[in-house]
Amino acid sequence: MIAALADVYRTLFGLELAALFQYRAAMVIWLLGLMLQPLVHLVVWLTVAASKGGRVGDFDSGALAGYFLAVMLVNHVTFTWHMFEMGWRVRSGFYNPILVQPLHPWHRDVLQNAAYKVLTLAVVGPAVALLAWYFEPRFDPPLWAALAFAPVLALAFLLRFLFEWALGLLAFWITDTSGLNALYWGLGMVLMGGLAPLSLLPDWLEAAASYSPFRWMLAFPVELILGRLTPDQTVNGVLAQGAWLTAGAAAIHFGWSRASARYGAVGN
Repeated sequence: MIAALADVYRTLFGLELAALFQYRAAMVIWLLGLMLQPLVHLVVWLTVAASKGGRVGDFDSGALAGYFLAVMLVNHVTFTWHMFEMGWRVRSGFYNPILVQPLHPWHRDVLQNAAYKVLTLAVVGPAVALLAWYFEPRFDPPLWAALAFAPVLALAFLLRFLFEWALGLLAFWITDTSGLNALYWGLGMVLMGGLAPLSLLPDWLEAAASYSPFRWMLAFPVELILGRLTPDQTVNGVLAQGAWLTAGAAAIHFGWSRASARYGAVGN
C-alpha cells in the first residue's frame, strides 16, 4: 500500500512540476508578492526601532532583521492558495473527474504545493541570502533548535494546509467565499506573527494567538530558528501542532464527506 502510494506521489509530483513550468512568468509575480510583504514589514519595524533608540520591545535591529527574513522563508514554505481556488473549482466542475478517482483530492494539492516550493526555492534562497548580507540579521539557535527546525517546519506546513483546505470546503455551501478568505487571511497574518513578532502585540492578542492554530503555523518555527525558545517550549509547541493537526484532519474528513455528497447531488 505504501509503495503504491509512493509511486503515485512520484508520478503526480513530476506532472505538477511539468505543469508549473508552463507558468514561469506567473510564478515570478506570485513570488515577488510573497517576498515583498515581510520585506516591507521589516523596513517599517526597523524605522520604528530607530525612532526608539535602536530597540522595540525585546528586539533590536539585528533581531528584527532575523525575524522577518525567517518569516519570509517560513511563510514561503508553509503558505497555500487552494482555499482561494475552491470556489472556482466548485463552479467550473473541476471535481467532476476527480470524484471518481480513489485518491483524495488533497493529495494532489499537497504535491502541487510542494512542486511550486521546490521550483521557487531556487529563487527564494539566494534572495534571502542577499537580504541577509544587506540587513545583517542575527540568528542564535542552539544546535538542538537547528536540528528541530526542519520537522517543526514540516508540521507547520501540514497544519496550515489542512486548516486552509478545510476552510476552502465552505465554497460548496457559500456562493462567494472571497470575503471569508480575506477575513481569514488578515486575522491569520496578525495571529501567525506575519505583521509583527507576537511578543510586540498586546498581551491579550498574543494569548489569543497561542490558543489558536495560527501561532504554530508561522511564529513557532520562526521563533525556534531564532533561538528564542527553550526545549520545554519547543516540546509544548510540537504537541500543540499535533493537536491542531488532528483537528484539521478531522475537519477535512467531516467536511469533504458532506461536500462531495452535496456536489454529487447537485452537480452536472
